[in-house]
Amino acid sequence: KRLWRIGTGEFTDSLAFDDLTNLSSRLIPYFTKKKNAVLELKTKTANISNLLTFKPKGKIVVSWSLNAEKIVRHEEYDTAPLRERIQAARTCQQRGYKIGFHFDPILYYPGWQRDYQHVIDLIFKNIKPQNIAWISLGCFRFIPSLKPIIEQRFPKSTFICDEFIKGLDGKMRYIKPLRIHIYTQMFDWIRSHNSNVFIYLCMESAEVWRRSFGFTPHTFGGLSKALDRQVFP
Repeated sequence: KRLWRIGTGEFTDSLAFDDLTNLSSRLIPYFTKKKNAVLELKTKTANISNLLTFKPKGKIVVSWSLNAEKIVRHEEYDTAPLRERIQAARTCQQRGYKIGFHFDPILYYPGWQRDYQHVIDLIFKNIKPQNIAWISLGCFRFIPSLKPIIEQRFPKSTFICDEFIKGLDGKMRYIKPLRIHIYTQMFDWIRSHNSNVFIYLCMESAEVWRRSFGFTPHTFGGLSKALDRQVFP
């Protein structure tokens, strides 16, 4: 009787090598037969050719990790351009897939408002709100030991040099007022397009939820139950 939301793509891209592994061709038929399970595939690619050969039957969410075009060009090496990701989402939507979007990590820099609002405008220009399962938001955060690795592997990246504080979870984060400001702006931009799309925060406290959105996950019975309602009739 339990409901299962199986999420992939947390540690690697779900579709980057799908044309080689054909893994989705095994997973999608399996999940379309399950009444109590939904699969989420997360990607930064436009590698969706295998997905177009199936009918998802409401059991597959294809999600894209999105960022401002500036970040995609300068930080997300060897990934699909922003517009290609949006077009891939639009194509999957037409095939009957539920669509998800993840803004994580959101990076703060001069002009971030214009750039991120542009991405949100692109989403709603191409994707019907009723086909969006969820949109998640999460600001840039990292464990302290990751900083020297980033500095060594990506010496041209400057975002690691911004001002961070150690949070209660031990991760380095933007200060709380800045995170709340970013989330509030993103929330308002999304709501200006649609009042029903489900939006949630990644790894943030109830206080940040309340000050950013005006409510907490407890308002709708907890985040897990709220996400279930987005994909299970």
